[in-house]
Amino acid sequence: MHHFVKSTAVAAIVLAAGADAFGAPMKSRGLSFGNIVRMPTASTTQLFATPETAETEVERLRSMAAKLRAEASGLEAEKAQQAANAAERDFRKFDTNQDGTVTFQELKSGLEKVLKTELTEERVMQLMEEYDVNGDGVLQLDEFVSVDMFRNRLEALIRDEQSVAREAGNQAKSDAAAVALTEARMKTMNDNAPSGTDKIISVLPYLLPLLDGLQYGRFLLEGQDNPFVVVLALLYTLYRSVPFSGFIVFLGLSALSGNLGINRQIRFNMQQAIYLDIALFVPSLIATLNGLVLGGIGVEVPEVVSQLGSDAVFVTLLAGIGYSVASSLLGITPDKIPFISKAAGDRMPTNDMNDE
Repeated sequence: MHHFVKSTAVAAIVLAAGADAFGAPMKSRGLSFGNIVRMPTASTTQLFATPETAETEVERLRSMAAKLRAEASGLEAEKAQQAANAAERDFRKFDTNQDGTVTFQELKSGLEKVLKTELTEERVMQLMEEYDVNGDGVLQLDEFVSVDMFRNRLEALIRDEQSVAREAGNQAKSDAAAVALTEARMKTMNDNAPSGTDKIISVLPYLLPLLDGLQYGRFLLEGQDNPFVVVLALLYTLYRSVPFSGFIVFLGLSALSGNLGINRQIRFNMQQAIYLDIALFVPSLIATLNGLVLGGIGVEVPEVVSQLGSDAVFVTLLAGIGYSVASSLLGITPDKIPFISKAAGDRMPTNDMNDE
């Protein structure tokens, strides 16, 4: 910078030395060296600024910032003082008995008088509890705020109550929709307690496994002439007289068990009867495989073993059917048969499946 100033001074001396040579042309144009030197601009002022000048400018800006902060603090203090004065004036008005405290009733009466509206005791109590810092049930001067602050807080409480009311209304609508959905489900899916007719109908599906299982009871039923056996013989004769009767009944029960309008106990027994009928294939399959294996090695199964095996299967089937019939006639779902009942229950539609 000092070198630049020196160079500028040298240039000025040179111009002064050549003033006589170029004096006439410059004067004719209204220019002179003195005029040129006396024409400073903003850029030239900045150009010739020194570090001392820059430091002075920084100090000036700092001083201005400090002054602005002081003014802002003064305004805040003035505003706080005005709020305190307003709160004190309102406190004197509300403290009607001039005992230095504002009671719940004084607060309620004073706010209703100033705001020209009736306030509920719940809202006034909310204000009292919010501003009663020491919890003595009254408001002292240092706990009291201006009427404007009370008004703003009341408006906020009203907005909160309106929001709660809207949420309660929405919840009520949601509950009503849930009730309507439940009613629709009940109409669509008959899960009601079975009637007397439903109880009787619910035992009929077990005729399918009973008739298909008579082949296992031939050793026990031969020579029997009691009415139950006679009826079973007639039913079995009719059942076998229809081609593919077992397959037709099987498909019919499968289709009807999917009808949600039929009572649940009937649908459950349909499914359980189907699984009992399917289970009858297992003993036949085991007997066939044993016959093949033992016949392959030259071992013959004694007739008494076959009879005992068939009797055991038939008695087990009768026990399962008897339990299911007795429970169904009592209106109780017969869901205690191992493996079979669980498989039937898993096939039953539920309300969750029927949401849509």
